[in-house]
Amino acid sequence: MFKHVIIGVDERQGGRDAIALGRRLVDPSGETTLVNVHVAAADPWRGTSPAEEAAEHEKSIKLLASLQEQVGVEARVRTIGATSPGRGLHIAAEEDKADLLVVGSSHMGLLGRVLIGDDTRAALDGAPCAVAIAPAGYAREPELMREIGVGYNGSPESEHAVAFARRLAKELGANLSAFEAVAIPTYAFTGGYALVDQETIDDLIDSARERVAALPGVEAHAAYGYPDEELTVYSASLDLLVVGSRSYGPLGRLVHGSTTLKLARTARCPLLVLTRAARVQDTGAQDEATTTPAQPVTRSLP
Repeated sequence: MFKHVIIGVDERQGGRDAIALGRRLVDPSGETTLVNVHVAAADPWRGTSPAEEAAEHEKSIKLLASLQEQVGVEARVRTIGATSPGRGLHIAAEEDKADLLVVGSSHMGLLGRVLIGDDTRAALDGAPCAVAIAPAGYAREPELMREIGVGYNGSPESEHAVAFARRLAKELGANLSAFEAVAIPTYAFTGGYALVDQETIDDLIDSARERVAALPGVEAHAAYGYPDEELTVYSASLDLLVVGSRSYGPLGRLVHGSTTLKLARTARCPLLVLTRAARVQDTGAQDEATTTPAQPVTRSLP
């Protein structure tokens, strides 16, 4: 689980959804920080007057205090001024050395779906740690983490996602499965019709399922179709879907190409994106755990 969770909140429902998800993912001994970003002037020539900045800061403090009281969450609170909510959340995550940033879906999203708006997209793009997105309405009926799934495609990013999800599932006592979507090859189409017969499709699915089944301790799933569509269907049976990312951003370069971007609009459960920065953090933490010598235990004599 995560040791230091940053949760982006505002006056909308998405902030409450993010809090509910953050509570599920933070380690019992971990720390949670609620962050509200008040947007400063984007025009460097105009700037923001001290009076305006003070007013925005006070408004942000009142919002955080009210939200804490309503939700009943024990957490640090922080207000930060930035040119955008995404930038402010990144600054907070970097300064606090957070290992997870949690945001809510767009307030325009359908109930029970992850749907990214501009603020959520900005939080994902170039995030310095892992990012979790709560579906719309998640706070109303937060689910226990009984079923965790991983989007798998054999890449190093998806291999890391499986390893991370395996540890998370063990800590939460959840079942773990992984899913590979066999994409329709472009060359198989001509004139709008597929040249792949059903026997070939069945063979592709069987091969994908065998690859997933070779992963230790993972229930294997596979299907034939467009990855984003098949992963969306798969997500409906999960309490958390974990995917890996190829780089710091932009979002279109996440693992599966544009698949994760589409998935962030359609997933039917919380989505956890393990960015490249999260992978580096995780590797460093494991290296430290294996290389740090055990400290001797001392006891006082009676």
